[in-house]
Amino acid sequence: MNWYQIKNEAAVPSPAILLFPDRIAANIRQMIAIAGDPARLRPHVKTHKLPHVIRMQVDAGITRFKCATLSEALMVAENGGTDILIAYPLYGPAMEQLFLLIRKYPEIRFSVLADNMPQIATMESLAQSNGLALDVFLDLDVGMERTGIPPGPEALNLYRYVANSDWLRARGLHIYDGHLNIPDPQQRKGACDYAFQPVNELIYMMLELAGTTPGELVCGGTPTFPIHAGYPERTLSPGTVLLWDWGYSTKFADLPFQHAAVLFTRVVSKPGKNKLCLDLGHKAVGSEMPPPRVHLLDIPAYEHIAHSEEHLVIAFDGADRFAAGDTIYGIPMHICPTMALHDFVWAVSEQVATEKWYLTARTREIKDVGV
Repeated sequence: MNWYQIKNEAAVPSPAILLFPDRIAANIRQMIAIAGDPARLRPHVKTHKLPHVIRMQVDAGITRFKCATLSEALMVAENGGTDILIAYPLYGPAMEQLFLLIRKYPEIRFSVLADNMPQIATMESLAQSNGLALDVFLDLDVGMERTGIPPGPEALNLYRYVANSDWLRARGLHIYDGHLNIPDPQQRKGACDYAFQPVNELIYMMLELAGTTPGELVCGGTPTFPIHAGYPERTLSPGTVLLWDWGYSTKFADLPFQHAAVLFTRVVSKPGKNKLCLDLGHKAVGSEMPPPRVHLLDIPAYEHIAHSEEHLVIAFDGADRFAAGDTIYGIPMHICPTMALHDFVWAVSEQVATEKWYLTARTREIKDVGV
């Protein structure tokens, strides 16, 4: 049997995600080896959203994490994380809910991002009204043009304001360079170092002009974290490395991680010669990118015919060898949104799907956070 196949196919409904804990553990070890020390890591949890994977990382010595939602933050808090950065702008009711988390878990250090003065003023007011000081990372835009403020005098003024506040604590800088998805590792390094130059200038201004320490530098994502690892003062925040997907494995051949998440699908119909219809619709595999959205391990090359909510129709020579009901395995092109489509995954041990792992952080709302 191939490594991704399971012996109890008949017991597993499709579509489903199969996770391989031994491969996740190997990816954790590889991530730590690149970082040099688990203390340098602040992995992103948005890829997996699973308590089991948090506990695997905590057991490996990783205690700091980055997340995108309050639900993810709650999951980390409940499973051994001690330092949690919510790396997404919080507005509206989310800010008050954050203080519920801070009050419930006083031993855990929660931090948020900020990139503008009105947001910072709101945080300061809520921190004062709740009687709880709030840790803040300044979010820097180094070319992604999504969130953050460009490094420069305005950013320095915002950071100084936070550092001098009675109710806010300046934790450091958040530098995400997700736009640097360059396949060639040397070119990627050059672009990464170039994008970081304004950050170095800002740090110089902090130290020399403002007498302010830059604090923790949370840097990069999966493609660039090995580059940032070469600078010992930086914290590293990869995420996709834990499960790996086909998109990253083909684009970044220099990154030595294993596929640990597999889509399990069945042929549900044969709509014509050399055509198969799979139960792998938009609701089962991340579909934000152009097709192909899954690499089918049993079918090296196929033509994408149609993709809808519940169906994926493909065509290839030799499709007639498959019958309705046959199982097929695949690696998603993008694992992060794919995981978010499933309530649970199947953990595989010795090629048997033995246990359901529920994605407790799949929802955005946090409930039952009473103190």
